[in-house]
Parts: sequence; structure tokens; C-alpha cells
Amino acid sequence: QVQLVESGGGLVQAGGSLRLSCAASGRTFSNYAMGWFRRTPGKERDIVAAINWSGGSTYYADSVKGRFTISRDNAKNTVYLQMNSLKPEDTAVYYCAASRISVIRSHYDIDYWGKGTLVTVSS
Repeated sequence: QVQLVESGGGLVQAGGSLRLSCAASGRTFSNYAMGWFRRTPGKERDIVAAINWSGGSTYYADSVKGRFTISRDNAKNTVYLQMNSLKPEDTAVYYCAASRISVIRSHYDIDYWGKGTLVTVSS
């Protein structure tokens, strides 16, 4: 089992920034690829960003490229999502996710989920 706890969500004005953190516990953190997903009402969880076990490979959804940055600190068992130039359409519940496979591209790839943190971007 891997337990994931997100933090850092909140209310921000358009154009602002937030940094989400996800603290992992349980199994060896560096064995897992990590990802951030988001969900808006009535929709599936969509991938936002993903990072491999070492941090050497990252993936971003087209909608966040150039604005969001995913990173990880294996010594701290933590993955981060730096979100800049936020837009109202970024409003969602953001979920941290862990996968035993090396490449995360969809929610089907995920083994463990956090409970989510709400990000609200006002216009």
C-alpha cells in the first residue's frame, strides 16, 4: 500500500500561482512513477502531469504545458506540482497518483490515489 496526501490547494486569482505537494508513505517512493490528475464535475480524471521514478522524464497535458512543472524529491517522499499563470479553467480537484509502471498517461495506469485537493481560480 501507498498512502498519498495532497496539500497546497486553495483559491487564487487568474494569473496567480500555487504549488501542490503530495507526501507519500508506505512503500518505497522511488519505485513509483507519480502523476497529477484533475477532475471537474461530471468528467473523468484527466492527466495533468507525470514524472518517472528518477525525475528524469516528465509528461504534460497540452493544456498546461509551459505553465505547470512537476518535480519530485525522493529523499522527502514528495512530489510537487508548480502551477503558474493559472486560468479559471484550471479550477478542479487535483489528485496525486502513483503507478508501478514507468509511464503514466491515463487514470487506467494508476495503482494508488490521494483524496484530492481543491484548486479554485477566480476570474
